[in-house]
Amino acid sequence: QPSAGHFRKHKKLNVAYFAQHQIEALNPKHSAYDHICELMPDATEAQRRARLGRFGLPQSKAETKAGDLSGGEKSRLLLALVTFEGPHVLILDEPTNHLDMDSRAALKDAINGFEGAVVLISHDRDLIESCADRLWLAHEGTVASFDGDLEDYRRLLSGHAPAENSGSKQASPPDEKTKRRRAAAARRADIAPLKAEAARWEKEAKRLQGVIETIDKGLAAPGLYDREPAAAAELFKKRAKAEELLDAAETNWLEASEALDNALSGEDARA
Repeated sequence: QPSAGHFRKHKKLNVAYFAQHQIEALNPKHSAYDHICELMPDATEAQRRARLGRFGLPQSKAETKAGDLSGGEKSRLLLALVTFEGPHVLILDEPTNHLDMDSRAALKDAINGFEGAVVLISHDRDLIESCADRLWLAHEGTVASFDGDLEDYRRLLSGHAPAENSGSKQASPPDEKTKRRRAAAARRADIAPLKAEAARWEKEAKRLQGVIETIDKGLAAPGLYDREPAAAAELFKKRAKAEELLDAAETNWLEASEALDNALSGEDARA
């Protein structure tokens, strides 16, 4: 809630908020799996574990009590919980605290691939430079767009840059570094849907491979053909259909991956 003034939003807007102090809200006696069960009461065990696995919490960690998880593991669990409803806006307050290098890299990729808006508060310069397309300066009771990069901000703090560079109405036009930063953000926005498309078809291909494996196990049941010939014939039909869908999914996956590679190659060339 605002301490003063008004806060207006669309009635369907879903905002997720992550802050380090929220880790204290985790039940230390409940495992990561227990926490996710509360949000997915009707899901299967596989679906719940898959959800945790996406946030770097494999089966061995999923059964560990939250109180015994490391700081980074608690952060990943909290991120899994606060983003569960598919928010339109993410407010991330120091999200890299306690995260290791691999987790930080995964977080950067997730932020850049997120289709909604992200408000990021961080002392992690690498995270800001990798993800932010706009900088905002909180100064003397106001918040205004900062037309510069982090090096400009450092100079401002050291007294080597005028306060007018803070992005007020009298601010000077963006310099070349700002333009490059915004151009990089625009390129990330172009690439994000290509990443999502490739990931979607990869996931579908893996799902269909699992379907075929399940059908093959059914077909391998002793005596199936003699005992239930109609069921065996039906399984063969389902397998053929799954193979057809798998071929299409793999083709789409390859095409999406090629488009993504071409886009990334073009980005590297511009860089």
